[in-house]
Amino acid sequence: MPASTTRSLGELEATVLSVLWSSSAPLSVRDVLGRIQRRPPLAYTTVLTVLDRLHDKELVVREKEGKAFLYRPSVSREVWLGEQAAGALTAASTQPSDAVLMAFLDSAERADPTLLDQLSALIARRRQGRST
Repeated sequence: MPASTTRSLGELEATVLSVLWSSSAPLSVRDVLGRIQRRPPLAYTTVLTVLDRLHDKELVVREKEGKAFLYRPSVSREVWLGEQAAGALTAASTQPSDAVLMAFLDSAERADPTLLDQLSALIARRRQGRST
């Protein structure tokens, strides 16, 4: 698993990674550049630098094809978001306080009232899987 839980993303990194997540095939720098709708448009070298940074952070893998590299994410969007949520909950210490967890639950419930039921069902399934 990449060390992505300790890595934050800048705005351009998040944009580039989102482009890669939305593709079913690996993409070249030029492919990524062509899918980013931005004014003024980004330079090729800017996208190349961002992809190199994402590679250094182990969030993308690259394969040589001819003279160019093709890039694909090394982690799914869901895994990345889950790692970020877990990292935020445990950022202050190794064990989040009840107050922090309650604030998380309150925020989640405000964002989507059915989310607590989903979380409860997932926790129950996880516990059943560990007990067998």
